[in-house]
Amino acid sequence: MQPQTPPAAPPARTYTATLTQSRRITPPASREEVRHLVFRTGDLSFDPGLGNLIRVMAPGQFGNRSHARLYSIMDLERRKDATEFAICVRRCSYIDDFNGEEYKGVASNYLCDLRPDDSVEFAGPVGYPFVIPEDKTSDILMLGMGTGIAPFRTLIRQIYEKVGRWEGRVRLFYGARSPLEMLYMNDENSDLANYFDQPTFKAFQAVSPRPALDAPVALGAALEQNAVEVWNMLQRANTRVFVAGTANMLPVIEQAMIKLAGSGGNWLRVETALKSTGRWSEVLY
Repeated sequence: MQPQTPPAAPPARTYTATLTQSRRITPPASREEVRHLVFRTGDLSFDPGLGNLIRVMAPGQFGNRSHARLYSIMDLERRKDATEFAICVRRCSYIDDFNGEEYKGVASNYLCDLRPDDSVEFAGPVGYPFVIPEDKTSDILMLGMGTGIAPFRTLIRQIYEKVGRWEGRVRLFYGARSPLEMLYMNDENSDLANYFDQPTFKAFQAVSPRPALDAPVALGAALEQNAVEVWNMLQRANTRVFVAGTANMLPVIEQAMIKLAGSGGNWLRVETALKSTGRWSEVLY
């Protein structure tokens, strides 16, 4: 008897939303363009939660119908006739490994170029990746870069608004290319900084003095400068590590952790324990 091929999974449900607001949140002089986009959908079957991800379907290339990318829902408002949600998008480019030429990122440029009343197609929601531990004494170590700060903004809001005083340590190490890229931490967008005014929170802003704005990202340096506390947190059995940002931040984190651990073998032991027990979570864009 020939084995039967299992039925194909049904395609993900898609929705349409209209852009109602596109606001640049980095200063005009900054080389980094990051936009806060607000969308509205009248399809009430779309039922996301704050921090859920959506898969935006940008126009495809090379014969593909669409080009999908995940974005975190940062703000959410449900009404009787519609749902409004916001995402944070950084305009990106990349260098082709084959010819060395620079190309615009497909999804990010598509979204940043949208104008009010333009429509987008998206799928989701995808579950929020960073779950608040049930144990309020747990330490939470957040490692982010660029727009990877968006899901942490949601996590901190949930802890502050739903849980209240947290007994464990909550630490954010956030890398940026320049002080101008400190998203949601400037005078105009200070809500995240305000949450850190609580006595149980402390933010490490990984922006070091530098002679030029294109100097290397300082995320690894920030971890190394706070090595004693970070390593102490990683030894605890109830510590959670949450990582969000671009994939190229992972080597930076690994090198910093190896220095903290004293050797690659020591770090591998700790990393394996974190991942095998479900205490290490990543969202990479």
